[in-house]
Amino acid sequence: MDIAYFTKTLEGLRLETAAETTAGLGFDCADLLIRDGHAVSPGRPEEIVKAAKLFAAAGLRIPMATIDATQPDDAASRLLGCCGEAGIGQVRLGFWRYDPSRRWKAQADEARRDLDGFERLAERFAVKLTIQLHGGTLHSSGALAAQLLAGRDPMRIGAYPDPANQIIREGSEDWRLTLDLLDPWFCCMGVKNCGWFPGAYGAQGQRAWHSDWYGLDDGMVPWNDIIPHLIATGFAGVLSMHSQYRVPREQALDKARADLGHLRRLVAAAKE
Repeated sequence: MDIAYFTKTLEGLRLETAAETTAGLGFDCADLLIRDGHAVSPGRPEEIVKAAKLFAAAGLRIPMATIDATQPDDAASRLLGCCGEAGIGQVRLGFWRYDPSRRWKAQADEARRDLDGFERLAERFAVKLTIQLHGGTLHSSGALAAQLLAGRDPMRIGAYPDPANQIIREGSEDWRLTLDLLDPWFCCMGVKNCGWFPGAYGAQGQRAWHSDWYGLDDGMVPWNDIIPHLIATGFAGVLSMHSQYRVPREQALDKARADLGHLRRLVAAAKE
């Protein structure tokens, strides 16, 4: 089971600095975000191989990368080819957004056709592509994602549950049900915590509620139950640790360091 740091927090940093920062937090793996403004841009896919070498020099593996592609076109093919060349085994795809002005079935059929193409690319480049459960998408829950994954080779297309996303966005399910529905595609999990808190009453007397990201040990996701379950069931995929805190970067990095320590304690306790 790999614990990888999702490099979204490192936006704007040079590759060398991003690698050094990730290693300095105590991680030995990274989930490399490939996005404009980040250390690797989708417009320069050759940087992916360079990133793998620089991260390796800092003592880090990159078992997983994150891209925003939802079309199996030439641009996506170049990205996936470079990921395969760099030895990155898993790649998270982009989000198929739900449009409430259109029928769900038509949108799901389109997404399935896109995934047909991605499945062929995954086989071509010997990588596994994953679909993350995320708000505002056609795959916000395990039940919805399973309809896009049905019939697909789990060696090529995988599922990426994210319990915190499911709590503070649509898609909430018992986490056990989510994992049951997504077996055998389950190969990655997003790790962060979150919660809701009450706001002020509005003019019509209705109280507003707000969500925020909390420390791993201080939110609504029961990681103290989920991690022992993963250990007991022999999960051997990637735990991608996110740092979504709405604070200055150095403060967010301090929180990520604390979250990693807490996660490793949970893993160690579950293995005793």
